Amino acid sequence: QLVESGGGLVQPGGSLRLSCAVSGLNLEHYAIGWFRQAPGKEREGVSCSSRSGGHTDYADSVQGRFTIARDNAKNTVYLQMSSLKPEDTAVYYCAADAPFQPTCKLIPRNYVYWGQGTQVTVSS
Repeated sequence: QLVESGGGLVQPGGSLRLSCAVSGLNLEHYAIGWFRQAPGKEREGVSCSSRSGGHTDYADSVQGRFTIARDNAKNTVYLQMSSLKPEDTAVYYCAADAPFQPTCKLIPRNYVYWGQGTQVTVSS
């Protein structure tokens, strides 16, 4: 089970930290991705972290503003979002890939386990 939290309403330029609490899975075995979906748009990859955290990837639109981090001991993955823009408004999901993948990719169909999502709204 994956449960996202930390979403909310924030002004442009503000920051939020999303959390993804993982249960029932050994987080050390899974790459984790963050995805988002805005109304009327397809789900897109935002960031991902390999099992160890040694490899991370970011969408061009968030590079330099978002940071993914994982604490395997706490079974939690974080997405620190800074310099938020109105176009970042979306429902954000975390997802776990199939186990023991060597790296991570921002391809939604690769991911097996999904959370329910948390709403992020960037507006003044």
